[in-house]
Amino acid sequence: MPRALLSVYDKTAIESFATSLVNMGWELIASGGTRQALIDAGLPVQSVDEETGVPAMLGGRVKTLHPAIFAGILARDNESDRDDLDRMGYSRIDMVVCNLYPFQETISRAGTTLQDAIEEIDIGGVSLLRAAAKNFLYTTVICDPADYEAVTAEIQANNAVDLALRRSLAVKVFAHTRDYDTAIHAFLSRGTVNNTETTVELPAKLSIGMQKVEDLRYGENPHQGAAYYSQSSTDGPLGGKLLGGKQLSYNNILDLDAAWRAVSSFSDPSVVIVKHLNPCGIASAASIAQAYSPALESDPVSAFGGVIAVNRMVDLDFVETLGSLFVEAIAAPSFSSEAAEVLNEKRKNCRLLQIPFPFSGAEFELRKVQHGMLVQHADTGDPEGTLLRTVTERAPTTEEMSALQFAWKCVTHVKSNAIVLAIPGATVGIGGGLPSRVDAAQIAVAKAGERARGAVMASDAFFPFADGVKAAIDAGVTAIIQPGGSIRDAEVIEAANRADIAMVMTGIRHFRH
Repeated sequence: MPRALLSVYDKTAIESFATSLVNMGWELIASGGTRQALIDAGLPVQSVDEETGVPAMLGGRVKTLHPAIFAGILARDNESDRDDLDRMGYSRIDMVVCNLYPFQETISRAGTTLQDAIEEIDIGGVSLLRAAAKNFLYTTVICDPADYEAVTAEIQANNAVDLALRRSLAVKVFAHTRDYDTAIHAFLSRGTVNNTETTVELPAKLSIGMQKVEDLRYGENPHQGAAYYSQSSTDGPLGGKLLGGKQLSYNNILDLDAAWRAVSSFSDPSVVIVKHLNPCGIASAASIAQAYSPALESDPVSAFGGVIAVNRMVDLDFVETLGSLFVEAIAAPSFSSEAAEVLNEKRKNCRLLQIPFPFSGAEFELRKVQHGMLVQHADTGDPEGTLLRTVTERAPTTEEMSALQFAWKCVTHVKSNAIVLAIPGATVGIGGGLPSRVDAAQIAVAKAGERARGAVMASDAFFPFADGVKAAIDAGVTAIIQPGGSIRDAEVIEAANRADIAMVMTGIRHFRH
């Protein structure tokens, strides 16, 4: 009589599957809660304790870890293995049905402690699955209730499970245990180093531990397939919760991520408008409602069809300031019930994404390249201790310095080559994502128009020539902040001195490719 060992956390359809096995002449062995569920279903079932002669130990941590179990699973159909089983009084186990403690689900819950997580690290279940999967030439292994039907049909038709199906099930098991162990490694690794410290050595081996959350309609373009993955299958996009609007697209998620990173840089109430991964307007004010208009004025044409991120609760005042602008998505730490109701009623397609925590930069940044992956620490702004150094004959005024510091924070989030023109608390022109810095400067100046006069300029990297500075001077810019470090710094500084504008150097570059 063939025998099946059943030990499952997820008991979906286990009674009906076990009933089918019994009806087809199989003997059942089960442990703990699985055995009780089968007894309650009226099925004959032998306990693991009876099979091993040893009761469960350590509060159930040790149940199936015994030679009687693993020899039965790993035995091959040859004389030597049969003799070993007979000599020890053990019997073959022809099928293992097992799924694991919900580690990924546990760590995704708010308030989960380290001890909570540790208790959900399955040992016996993983061992059972790997043993049965290794011996798939002789043993059937099932880790997913969705496969019960196919296995039942195969046994009913052929009185056995075909080798091709056994192999397919084994492959599924090894993928399952791989992802399970990767999730554990990734979770425990997060607490061992501060990933924002660039002096910390990057790991020799990187565990990502991602699970598919949802399939997306398509990728960047309709002919590309796409899906969203997260460290937890229960997470929404960017760790948030979609409160309204259509499903987020691949491009929406990219833009929202860029906007959320940017708005998280500011402590004052702030608004960031992003289009195609580039901010087109950033502003801070006493409230997000007051910050919205100056952010929009920075580039109202590009803002059409963009996404907005704010770092305060979206209320009715903010909703009213949106006017008729077409917005793809809004990200915020929260939405008032009134604001969410109005947005969902009047902007049915606008996605509302609630993200309860700011971007911290604690996780590694990953980028796939051919045959490999690039990994780096996130750019979370200037390192502690960075000093601003005035290099021109004229120092910035208090108002200019306020605008320079704001512009410097903004330029970190613009694609290279990046140029930002700003007044205190608001951008007035942004140029970025261009191979030429002078072109970026000219675009930022053009976007600003008359508002460039009296504004300041920030450049994410040094000026290789004085032409970008001259474009700013001609537009009426009065102060510039940049890293410095060019072999032509003296030429650039001299151009600023001739125009009697202030220039500050930081010594820190903020490329964003």
